[in-house]
Amino acid sequence: MSTILTVLTSHASLGETGRPTGYYVSEAAEPWRTFTAAGHTVDLASIAGGTPPSDGDWDGFEDFRPVAAGGTLPVAGADPARYDAVFLAGGHGTMWDFPTSGALAALLASVYARGGVVGAVCHGPAGLTEVVLPGGAHLLAGREVAGFTDEEESAVGLTEVVPFSLQQRLTARGAVVRPGPPFAANVVRDGRLVTGQNPASAQGVAEAILMALSA
Repeated sequence: MSTILTVLTSHASLGETGRPTGYYVSEAAEPWRTFTAAGHTVDLASIAGGTPPSDGDWDGFEDFRPVAAGGTLPVAGADPARYDAVFLAGGHGTMWDFPTSGALAALLASVYARGGVVGAVCHGPAGLTEVVLPGGAHLLAGREVAGFTDEEESAVGLTEVVPFSLQQRLTARGAVVRPGPPFAANVVRDGRLVTGQNPASAQGVAEAILMALSA
């Protein structure tokens, strides 16, 4: 069995709106269920450690609440040699602290370079945008990916709130973005890189990560 690290955002403020944000509950809880039901060990980390801020409805995810409330280790303290896969849960908070975390970029580069699997869903791929592999190649260069689209960001009214367009940043890093219909499940697996477009894609991303681990 594998050991999987799920990474959550520590960012709690939705830009200058005064509204709270954080990781999106279902995007962390559904994969956690999928991983643990398959017998894998799941550790939780966040950019700052401790109990991270959450966003979204907890109804139906009561089993995950005590796990998240138990706290997370800071990403900077995570040993990449321990993990077979790293999964980046989404939530708008990730747009602020995932791309600016050098510790997260280094962790992802190390796990991937060792042959591990890297996955992300919704806004979670923001954490992939600054990952440079040993040798200088960008993780995303030439890779097929999915992530929250410009159309979806516009639909939720946050185009002018988020610090950048995720879809455009992925493209700028050399990724080939494969968008699906708005808010419908869309999972893209490119070898050991697995990404999903939106909350509806979370379970599918988890299942594809397990497939990549067993390949």
